[in-house]
Amino acid sequence: MNSIDLKSRAKINLSIDVLGKREDGYHIVEMIMQTIDLYDQIKIEEVEENLIKIKSDSVDIPLNEDNIVYKAANLLKERFNISKGIEISIQKNIPVAAGMAGGSSNAAAVLVGLNKLWNLGLSENELKEIGLQLGADVPFCITGGCSLAEGIGEILTDINGINEDVNILVCKPNIFVSTKEVYQSLDMKNVQKRPDNKKLIEALKNNDIKFVSENMVNVLEEVTSVKYKEINEIEEVMIKNKALGSMMSGSGPTVFGLFDNKEYAIKAKEELLLNYNQVYLVNSSNKGVEIYG
Repeated sequence: MNSIDLKSRAKINLSIDVLGKREDGYHIVEMIMQTIDLYDQIKIEEVEENLIKIKSDSVDIPLNEDNIVYKAANLLKERFNISKGIEISIQKNIPVAAGMAGGSSNAAAVLVGLNKLWNLGLSENELKEIGLQLGADVPFCITGGCSLAEGIGEILTDINGINEDVNILVCKPNIFVSTKEVYQSLDMKNVQKRPDNKKLIEALKNNDIKFVSENMVNVLEEVTSVKYKEINEIEEVMIKNKALGSMMSGSGPTVFGLFDNKEYAIKAKEELLLNYNQVYLVNSSNKGVEIYG
């Protein structure tokens, strides 16, 4: 039986701006996304029966056709008329419904994995086009690194990312946030503060992590932090422990902090673990999906 193992990495946002809304309901965004070295492990195995089966160690994700991973596999199966069956095992490390593109990243891994397993010969760009049908974050998750994302998140420009020596502390409070509801609640006319992405890109190019940390803006935080006080509380713990900057990722509720001193980051992690169980100290990564083993 053929099988393949993949790493499926999480992302954080260094900025999110929402510029408008399309007629189909999608929001037009301009944001900087960065992959980090926190990943789920995906194993895809061919099975005898012609079906798609999903297994996971997480109770927080569906194991049926509602899972984006199922949709990714089914899309390729139908498009290329494949009558082989597969079993997909997902070992979850990325928090679920966290604003870290965990599901999108898993879907990206399935596209990359099946492309190889089934010898489909799809290029990276073709995989991204297919991925976009599943969700706006999927194309980015395939390649990873750091990108300016425009449009609905599908127009990607590679940019310099955070150096791998910067310590990134990630904390997900035990709440689930609906991305759709956050976007629907955003009053674009009354956004108080927007990111200056040009300046952020320039600072990343110059490896000026202090400027990046102090000028990160996520317009969605205005919505989510009003509903959930935990977001500000986590940020306060990080800043008190000398984070250069701290912000919510995606539509939340995950908060991350950037530290130039690992000891400070460890101290903040220990303090956060007193109240939260999903706290990770990681670094940036210039990879998205990775085949290994």
